[in-house]
Amino acid sequence: MPRRYVNQLSHQEPINQVFVASDKQLRPNRNGNLYLQLELSDRTGRIAARLWNANETVYKSFQNGEYVRVEGTAQLFQGAMQIIATKLHRVDPEEVDEADFTPVPAVAVDKLVVRMTEMLRSIDDPELKTLAECFLIDEQFMAKLAMAPAGTKNHHAYHGGLLEHIVNVMEVVLRVCPCYPQINRDLLLMGAFLHDLGKTSELCCEHGVSYTDEGQLIGHLVMAVEMLDAKIAEAEKLAGEPIALETALRLKHMILSHHGEYAFGSPKLPMTLEAVALAFLDNLDAKINTFCQLMKEDPNVDSPWTTYNANLERKLFKGKADAGAVKADENAN
Repeated sequence: MPRRYVNQLSHQEPINQVFVASDKQLRPNRNGNLYLQLELSDRTGRIAARLWNANETVYKSFQNGEYVRVEGTAQLFQGAMQIIATKLHRVDPEEVDEADFTPVPAVAVDKLVVRMTEMLRSIDDPELKTLAECFLIDEQFMAKLAMAPAGTKNHHAYHGGLLEHIVNVMEVVLRVCPCYPQINRDLLLMGAFLHDLGKTSELCCEHGVSYTDEGQLIGHLVMAVEMLDAKIAEAEKLAGEPIALETALRLKHMILSHHGEYAFGSPKLPMTLEAVALAFLDNLDAKINTFCQLMKEDPNVDSPWTTYNANLERKLFKGKADAGAVKADENAN
């Protein structure tokens, strides 16, 4: 029987597959009985799973990051697919085809790298140009960037997603800046490149996507500032002169304030023109990607509306034409 991947599962489909387990938690239900909650993943994505009537023995029978065989049923719940497991046990890695779990970028990363490089090398400011070059010639960093997701569940939450997000924001910067000559185009372009680079170390994507210990304890904002400090030192050594203190401060401020609000995790509110612009452009790309993914993956194919999304507190209107096209494609197949 051919393997069914996470992104292929449908409502009420029987499951007997191997996945990578992560984020396992043993929890009590309302009656005090224990159940196991965990995330399962393969090369195509992640899915939540629950095993009712669990116990400590089951919980300790495998570790996060190990392979497990899961028997059960896929189920649509609150607009998202999940697995209700009936059996679960650890699998020896030698019995597994690694290709089923090797991440495959969801976007054309080679083209994105070329375009990002073009935009960075279009910077006129000599200090920022040298700084950008220090990132571009770092092969280990560039390899991580090419594969990194931008999140675990929200926007661009797939391999190559971070690079796609960065390039998108940089592209919009180039289109917006001519409308606002008060904005320092080179500074904002560099800020768009830098703002989420900490996610290359905040997230681990060897098997699925999860947070590293450093990512959990420190977070990508601080990690990106640390990366910037290291590259500033390299750029100063390469150029033989220091980067202006104000330039460094403005770049760090864009990183630390790009979430836009304290409620969204920003330790600082945007206080420069470039920081304000970056916060809005970053949010724009994130929201567009999130909404597009929800509409694309929505299981409610017979309706012009998506199912209700609790996080967004709304349904999304796909349009009658789009819903009909999806249905027509399914009938054709």
